[in-house]
Amino acid sequence: MAVPSPAPVAPATPPPVPPFERFYTTHAPEVLRLLRRRLGAQAAEDAFQETFLRALRAYPGLRHGEHLRAWALTIASRVAIDLLRRPGSADEPPDELVALDDEPAYRQLAHLTDGLPPTERAAVVLRYGYDLPYEAIAAALGSSPDAARQAASSGVRRLRRTHASKEKP
Repeated sequence: MAVPSPAPVAPATPPPVPPFERFYTTHAPEVLRLLRRRLGAQAAEDAFQETFLRALRAYPGLRHGEHLRAWALTIASRVAIDLLRRPGSADEPPDELVALDDEPAYRQLAHLTDGLPPTERAAVVLRYGYDLPYEAIAAALGSSPDAARQAASSGVRRLRRTHASKEKP
């Protein structure tokens, strides 16, 4: 008895590329938030313009409209990296660190980090709340980048243990 073979499935066609204006209005707020968190408000404005200038130049070459959010955020991340690599910019902290929802990151994380020792709490908040590199965290803590990395790692481990023990019945 012959087993019928399944009907061939046609590959799904990716969505078409939307007009650039729609792409811009859809992704601009998120791109600006990312850049403000990484660079501070002043530098983020310039990086925002550079991000969408690069996107506009590459937009005609897009073959489909899939993953446009990820594409825009990747461009923004690379622009931020380029700005931070410029001579002199590594020593200058962002002019202001912006958190989402108009609440500072340290306050957003307070319910989790209040039980941590001060150094671990600071390292966790600066790394995961403000997305700072370990070199900047080390400068804030008055330690080495390795010590800052260790403090953040220890803090996260402690948070995981605390969280896991609260979940057990």
